Amino acid sequence: MKNFFLEKLIIAALALNLALAATAQPVRVNLGTLAPRGSVYHQSLQSLAETWRTNGVKLTIYPDGTQGGEADMVRLMRVGSLQAGLLTAVGLSEIEPGVTGLQSVPLLFRDFGEVEYVNEKLRSTMEQRFAEKGFVVLFWVDAGWVRYFSKEPILTPADLKRMKLFCWAGDNDTAHIMKNAGYNPVPLETSDILPGLQTGLINATMAPPIFALAGQLDLRAPHMLNLNIAPLVGACVIKKSTWEKIPETARESLLAAARLAGEAIRASSRKESDEAVTAMKKRGLIVHDLDAAQRENWQTETEKLYPEIRGRLVPADIFDEVLQLVKDYRANAAKK
Repeated sequence: MKNFFLEKLIIAALALNLALAATAQPVRVNLGTLAPRGSVYHQSLQSLAETWRTNGVKLTIYPDGTQGGEADMVRLMRVGSLQAGLLTAVGLSEIEPGVTGLQSVPLLFRDFGEVEYVNEKLRSTMEQRFAEKGFVVLFWVDAGWVRYFSKEPILTPADLKRMKLFCWAGDNDTAHIMKNAGYNPVPLETSDILPGLQTGLINATMAPPIFALAGQLDLRAPHMLNLNIAPLVGACVIKKSTWEKIPETARESLLAAARLAGEAIRASSRKESDEAVTAMKKRGLIVHDLDAAQRENWQTETEKLYPEIRGRLVPADIFDEVLQLVKDYRANAAKK
């Protein structure tokens, strides 16, 4: 009888040791992103990885789109090959379409004050919707303004309609809206932009200057229109199932570290965007400024797309709320 209880005790002790060993293993998080290696985004994620490592989480970063396009990365998160991603609104919309309201209404925002106001007002709604889809938002970022880069100058919407313009593969709604308006979208993966410019498959693309510089797009598309099309908004998300594997006592400090990384990215990326334009100008980029009449022409022509964007590209409720928030911001600003 004593031997029986002794054996049970030994088995229980072994089981406890195995359980303790299992909990001592770090939670592994593979994070994919299009952010270029060495960029402020990549550097901030690396710093975050060091902080998380001391809290028992091994964060491995895959930059440069090595895991595919953003839609691919979302699919990899859903099957478990990736557990997290730093994505733009293009990839985030694969999870929650409402996020398109922050990026996919061209020429809506005049400055970053408006962008930040709308983002702040929508944040809790967006984060709740992501949670319902099985993802936790770690932090929000932006990467400066998206601009047109082209082989030949683009000064008017008519000029753009003569171009073969990159659009993201799988973004059928954007392609449909552009075609209906007389533009010529060419759906490609992000990694195909430079080869597409080289071969003539496309001769214009939208891109934030940081990514244009890193990808050397300006060497093939040496003309940039100095018009803020839209902010490149993004967020770092992690699968809720992975997040919940982390001890609850550690999550608060991990989230705080992630939010600090997001603040660092926001603070640096806007400055880096301006510096990228300066760097590209030194190697031949031609920046085309617009006068007031030309800007008004762009605004008028672009707003003609809004009825199709509403409900098709951006959910109607989010579209209406974003436009109202922008109006509220401008009204409040005018009173000051």
